[in-house]
Amino acid sequence: MVNPAHSGDQDLAALTAAELDLAWAVNTRAPLLLAQAYAARHDDTRPDGRILLFTSGQHLGPMPGELPYIATKGALHQLTASLADALADRGITVNCLNPGPVDTGYAPPPAHQQVARAFPRGRWTSPDEIAELVSWLVGPHSRLITGQVVNAEAGFRRHLERLPLITDPMA
Repeated sequence: MVNPAHSGDQDLAALTAAELDLAWAVNTRAPLLLAQAYAARHDDTRPDGRILLFTSGQHLGPMPGELPYIATKGALHQLTASLADALADRGITVNCLNPGPVDTGYAPPPAHQQVARAFPRGRWTSPDEIAELVSWLVGPHSRLITGQVVNAEAGFRRHLERLPLITDPMA
């Protein structure tokens, strides 16, 4: 499982080469080199090798305030099918997971509440829920799944997430 995440709030006007280089190094270059190292050490007589990359929902809607992040996570999305094809004959599956917003404690309270309202369940996805899916994707029952980007956003409605924060409950 490969889940690096460097995110900086940079839109087109604020974009810098340094931030692009850092995001590329953490979010794309490192996972690709890890996949290469795993493949080099994989025992091809052992079935069911797994590589699981993580992306975000950049392919499901615009994220104009996080350009370095979405560009590099989008690269992982696009690498998935090619890596899966390159490693298929060796018994290694490669997939990519978009977990959607996961409640890891990073969002300040007003944003946390707003994002929670964008889920049909009225709450964020928990890390344990994503761990269950990861366990399945890297386990023996997923051997037929390769080259796929799995969107597991629990019905997240990104159009609601973009609404201005509602601070007055009577509004």
